Amino acid sequence: MAIKTWPSGERPREKLLSQGAASLSDAELLALFIGCGPRGKSALDVAREALGHFSGLRAMLGASREHFCQQPGLGEVKYCLLQAALEISRRYLQETLQRDTVFDSPRATRDFLVMRLRHQPREVFVGLFLTAQHALIRYEELFYGSISMASVYPREVVRRALELGAAAIIVAHNHPSGVAEPSRADERITQQLREALDLMDIRLLDHCVVGDAEVVSLAERGLL
Repeated sequence: MAIKTWPSGERPREKLLSQGAASLSDAELLALFIGCGPRGKSALDVAREALGHFSGLRAMLGASREHFCQQPGLGEVKYCLLQAALEISRRYLQETLQRDTVFDSPRATRDFLVMRLRHQPREVFVGLFLTAQHALIRYEELFYGSISMASVYPREVVRRALELGAAAIIVAHNHPSGVAEPSRADERITQQLREALDLMDIRLLDHCVVGDAEVVSLAERGLL
């Protein structure tokens, strides 16, 4: 049955307008992007089948273009729409963080790091360069690959901090395995970075490790 034939209170668009986007399920939100389904199926049917196939929204949004487009009722147009929506969300969070003081909003910082890093298929080491008041100057991806392969260079982090006039910095990286537990290599590079930045009177405020379901702060663990 087509969604337009449903009672108005059950249609995703009308439900969003009357109750807000947070009231919609993952399938209902996805159905708004899908628009309409193939003959005999509603957009909500397609959305539910896609979420079941990919085992959830995150896996679906992180799927390759080829895998995504193979799912019945989706295709390249839907892929582009959802990837654009995902990037808009990332940029919205970045702008929000740029306006706010980082340590006045630690949850926003963690949410931002999760949005930026959790979907990455490889390890990415990033820096949040901050003013003396801990407001964000710049977010940058700095290094790629495993920390255990010595791919992080403290002198480059210091150089970039000086170029940007940063007074403090938060660094972070993801664990594509999904496990946020810091490794010995994570602890070592944290100490090396702190010592290098201290020489230039730049504070290393934290090193966060982003996993699948959590963000671990080395500062909170007393490792800074």
